[in-house]
Amino acid sequence: MSEINTNQNFATNEPQSNKNYLLPLTAMTTLFFLWGFITVLNDVLIPRLKGVFDLSYTEAMLIQFCFFGAYFIVSLPAGMLVNKFGYKKGVLTGLIVASAGCMLFYPAVVVHEYWLFLTALFVLAGGITVLQVSANPYVAALGPDKTASSRLNLAQALNSLGTTIGPWVGGILFFGAAGSLTVNAASAESVKVPYLMLAAALMTIAVVFAFLKLPEIKSHKEDFNCKAKDHSLTQAPHLIMGVVAIFCYVGAEVAIGSFLVNFFGEAHIAGLEEHDAAKLIAYYWGGAMVGRFIGSALLQKIAPSKALLFNACAVIALLLVTVFTEGNIALYAVLAIGLFNSIMFPTIFSVAIEGLGSLTSKGSGWLCLAIVGGALIPLLQGVIADVVNIQISFLVPAICYVFIAWYGMNVVRLSNVWQQKIS
Repeated sequence: MSEINTNQNFATNEPQSNKNYLLPLTAMTTLFFLWGFITVLNDVLIPRLKGVFDLSYTEAMLIQFCFFGAYFIVSLPAGMLVNKFGYKKGVLTGLIVASAGCMLFYPAVVVHEYWLFLTALFVLAGGITVLQVSANPYVAALGPDKTASSRLNLAQALNSLGTTIGPWVGGILFFGAAGSLTVNAASAESVKVPYLMLAAALMTIAVVFAFLKLPEIKSHKEDFNCKAKDHSLTQAPHLIMGVVAIFCYVGAEVAIGSFLVNFFGEAHIAGLEEHDAAKLIAYYWGGAMVGRFIGSALLQKIAPSKALLFNACAVIALLLVTVFTEGNIALYAVLAIGLFNSIMFPTIFSVAIEGLGSLTSKGSGWLCLAIVGGALIPLLQGVIADVVNIQISFLVPAICYVFIAWYGMNVVRLSNVWQQKIS
């Protein structure tokens, strides 16, 4: 499906062959990998800090609340920043802010206060928000519009590579090779070095990007696609419902990943120690990586809306199995969700910004704003886990996927409404 109709304007004003997109696409995919790695570390950080500070499930989910809450606060300013200064400066800003957030983990460990860890996560997430607002629409625009969804899925596959490696590396760094637990102060110490290493990596990449020459997407400037510019984004129902869909998807995906370590520790599921359970999370995110590589190929032939509907229904079925069974059946069912999660974020993102033209960066900001679902849905699931039990709490993300299935069924109709308004 076409993602950005104004890509034709890009081709007209800056003639380039697809091979000339190789360098910028390669550079951008490194960012997808890095923020995937950083984001999924939260899944291992949650049980680490839960033990260190003796937190309830609800209190532990404040980690995701602060991390993804940053998207709600930063996304719209990030969209304005990118619209005014361009994608490259947006990327540089995001890298520098994220690096600062990683460095804040050092004083958080020294002071040994939970609120300071949350502050560091908020700053880190603020930087990643700017990266998301910049990178997603930029990758979608680097090539023919008919393959935008496929291209964004490929980039997100590299994101999933980061989320696959992250839990394994985080399990070793946070819990140790043998998974042994030490006193609280020493446990907090295990968090310091990994984030300082990430800070150095982010700053290094920022320096590299400062010297890269990236093509400018003129079709996303205010001078182009005046028909779209003369309308409000509130008149684009495929974007508005896409915002809700992103909210539901990110919230559900993050909530599931956040509870896996503790879920696998339940006696009637697998009874695993934290270190061993952390390793299994890699299969959840690894499934998303495999699914995105497959989806990148299939979405060149299959309508994104149909793929989205099918995958959402598959996840609903797997969550019901997770809730109402025990042992290996429940364990394998929840891990398999990653495979079907795979194409959802990039597919929703691409169809939601279709035809926005000069409003694309603003629409991207709206969609990234909805990533706040990753803050609220896990918190809600944490409350249900505390009040009822952790297994029943997986019904919360199941409800989210019901809306995503509805969006898959109706997005083409919603997009046509927008096209009629700007025609």
